[in-house]
Amino acid sequence: MTTISRRPASGPRQLTRVGDRLSFVYLERCVVHRDANAITAEDAEGVRHLPSATIGTLLLGPGTRITHQAMAVLGESGAVVVWVGENGVRFYAGGRALSRSSALMEAQAVAWANQRTRLDVARAMYRLRFPDEDPAGCTRRQLLGREGDRVKRCYAEQAARTGVTWRGRRFTPGDFSSGDAANQAVTAAAQCMYGVAQTVVAALGCSPGLGFVHSGHELSFVLDVADFYKTDIGIPIAFEVAAEGEEDIGPRTRRALRDRINTTGLLDRCVRDIQGLLAPAGADLSADADQVTLLSDRGAEVAAGRNYGDQTGGQGGTLVQDIGAQDALARDGVVW
Repeated sequence: MTTISRRPASGPRQLTRVGDRLSFVYLERCVVHRDANAITAEDAEGVRHLPSATIGTLLLGPGTRITHQAMAVLGESGAVVVWVGENGVRFYAGGRALSRSSALMEAQAVAWANQRTRLDVARAMYRLRFPDEDPAGCTRRQLLGREGDRVKRCYAEQAARTGVTWRGRRFTPGDFSSGDAANQAVTAAAQCMYGVAQTVVAALGCSPGLGFVHSGHELSFVLDVADFYKTDIGIPIAFEVAAEGEEDIGPRTRRALRDRINTTGLLDRCVRDIQGLLAPAGADLSADADQVTLLSDRGAEVAAGRNYGDQTGGQGGTLVQDIGAQDALARDGVVW
């Protein structure tokens, strides 16, 4: 008798592209389980089925419990699961990349490790957010100053557009109710955008901790990506919701933001933006199968799954064809 825990992992071709998924699904006060390849959410009103492969981010709010089998199918589907604190103030996440290739992560690490290219990517990120400004030649301090001024103007413009009273970004981290309605809506929108950014970063196989603007946090790159869409999606939605009233600010902001993300195709845009920032020109990011190689010298790669101890061994006694400098480097003690 087979069990659902023995279902083989899905291959890349079987998984739904991140750009075609629902941006996020929010659940609270329910039990999340698994039924075949779908997850179920059971509460006092009944059971709802959600196809796991179509979910980008699953937000688990207060009062939720999730089973091991539900987490297994979500992991196989490449979905990100986010445990959200009350009103979405805090989150903890895990996930599995849809990509089997490390090409984008390696490109990210190369760009991050060099101070010059790291600043180049930071400037390109600023250009994504504010395409009408040219950040060429700007220092990091100048970029931060420009960004702060633009965000302040965005708050003022959205307040004037919606008629919402705005006294500045004032809230206590960890205490959702500490801010006024507009601040609560901005906080709720920001948390949702972090979840969406975490989804795409995880799905593409990037490192969430290697940020180019943010630094020192395990989700630095996620914070970078979420900021791309702060002024044109997150903040405008927050002020529109706040203008409609102060009741249920958190849930209404999440629903409005989810609708806007889906109608504007933000996930697909986010994928393109990250790949455009990090991918080397001409890089093939469409690997359909596991490809594991071994690094040799001077950037060369050789096939994995074989023993290179005997250079004249192998099938038929044929010589392993490696880089010409391999033997010389080995004699010099470079190769161990």
